[in-house]
Amino acid sequence: MASQEAQSQFVKNSVLYKEFLAEREEILKHKWIESEKAGTDIGFEKALLDWIVKHRSNWRAKRLKEPRAEASIVS
Repeated sequence: MASQEAQSQFVKNSVLYKEFLAEREEILKHKWIESEKAGTDIGFEKALLDWIVKHRSNWRAKRLKEPRAEASIVS
């Protein structure tokens, strides 16, 4: 059981997982904004595809330029 907990904690602390969560948050924001404009819920899949086409490349480029908090932590 401890091994599963350790693996779970490792995944939650991984950069890849943190990037996934940050991207998901942006998609959910986009979904909310576009749903408000449409006057109805556009759904996650439509929001995801729209966000990927319109915003993902710029979001990722901006994100790559930002300094990482982990880099400033000294082990």
